[in-house]
Amino acid sequence: MTLETGSGQQLGTEPLADFFARTPKLAIAFSGGCDSSYLLASAVEAGCEVKAYMVNTAFQPAFELEDARRVVDVCGAAFDVIEADVLAESAICANPPDRCYLCKRFIFGAVRERMEREGFEVLADGTNASDDPARRPGFRALAELDVVSPLRRAGMTKDEVRAASRALGVPTADKPSFSCLATNVPEGKPITAASLDEVRRARGL
Repeated sequence: MTLETGSGQQLGTEPLADFFARTPKLAIAFSGGCDSSYLLASAVEAGCEVKAYMVNTAFQPAFELEDARRVVDVCGAAFDVIEADVLAESAICANPPDRCYLCKRFIFGAVRERMEREGFEVLADGTNASDDPARRPGFRALAELDVVSPLRRAGMTKDEVRAASRALGVPTADKPSFSCLATNVPEGKPITAASLDEVRRARGL
């Protein structure tokens, strides 16, 4: 374990089946991407009581929510969309060097608040073994908010998650990774509705 990771992100320490066996009830911070979709589908397959929570903000394109709903429908899992006004978060929208960390804390904090009200104690996310802590400031937020990353703990790489998703019939198995809109706003330039609209136009969204 490095300084950038928490105990929930220790690499290759627990098979996925073992995690589900000892965690029969969990919440998943859900994005509609390949990794969190596989985690949700495999939790349902394992017989866990699981609920997916998606935080919907101005930083995401509309298709992410559409993809998330499609996965949830296929899995038959419980799902909750948390509408969050990230543009009201001045520290995030100032776009400092640690913006990703601040945003992850905001998102996972919103999920943790909602899930705990609904009786869930364990929060999991789709971070996998291919994710590099040195390049992902969000690892710090995962550690601080006691998030567990079962795919990473199982040592599953991105390619392995995609292969397992195909075998399970998860519709996002081949979905490309898609960074949030805010990553295209130059560091230090304030993030506003207008700057996000510029990014959408530039990316053909």
